[in-house]
Amino acid sequence: MTVPGEQSAVADPRPERTVFLLAHTGRAAAVRSAQLVVAALERGGIGVRVLEEEAADLPPLPASVRTVAEATPDVLDGCELLIVLGGDGTLLRGAAFARASGVPMLGVNLGRVGFLAEAERDDLARVVERVVARSYDVEERMTIDVVVHNNGDIVHTDWALNEAAVQKVSPERMLEVVLEIDGRPVTGFGCDGIVCATPTGSTAYAFSAGGPVVWPDVEALLMVPISAHALFAKPLVTSPTTVLAVEVQADTPHGVLWCDGRRTVELPAGARVEVRRGAVPVRLARLHHASFTDRLVAKFALPVSGWRGAPG
Repeated sequence: MTVPGEQSAVADPRPERTVFLLAHTGRAAAVRSAQLVVAALERGGIGVRVLEEEAADLPPLPASVRTVAEATPDVLDGCELLIVLGGDGTLLRGAAFARASGVPMLGVNLGRVGFLAEAERDDLARVVERVVARSYDVEERMTIDVVVHNNGDIVHTDWALNEAAVQKVSPERMLEVVLEIDGRPVTGFGCDGIVCATPTGSTAYAFSAGGPVVWPDVEALLMVPISAHALFAKPLVTSPTTVLAVEVQADTPHGVLWCDGRRTVELPAGARVEVRRGAVPVRLARLHHASFTDRLVAKFALPVSGWRGAPG
């Protein structure tokens, strides 16, 4: 009941919800999936934002879909979620947007393994249902910060969600390196490279190089040699507060640094690469409560027949 002389209270309109959609439009499956996701989100009353260059590769989108001209860090301003459709490369591209904005990323795998993805293409309808209902959790994944020194000067800085890899360039010659942990030398050898990885990256390049699988809730840093010519060239797992360093020897050919297999910089002979826990994590949206063990078994199709479980 309105009291005379007073204005009736009017509830604030519900703020518009917006999701940013990032897709590998070079994949026909991603184009079809993007169409389905856009239509389903709009039916659920959620606005959609896409990059202009990707919209040009998609069938005509509804007029309500907002396109963004430049892929700058602020393109996700006002978005509650970033949905990424594609393989590992597209998911890592999305991780850069997620890290810069703080917006959680929800990946739908259209590639092969896709450990960063939360869902597969067949789950699209259910994914959108959960997004519309806000039925998802958010977890933070550790990143690494990377600094390259040369002649005492900082010449490059970068970051990675999976790994920073120091690799040789010349196929006929090894890269001579010395490994350091917390300011103390550990060992030196010739090799094809060194992978410095996060637990998230333990199932990526580090895994291919023979490194251990580390559960993502374990806080640690990994250092994994690639084809090292040495008796002691084992993968190392260290504290998350550790500072790892790889020194490229002065008498060896120059190398190259790759961060998440996407960004690269040349490493001259004598360069020093330092890797430490990243200051900014990547936030991932999670729909499932299945354990990482189950995810590992499913992704690698591991044989578990004959398992009986704990007694009782």
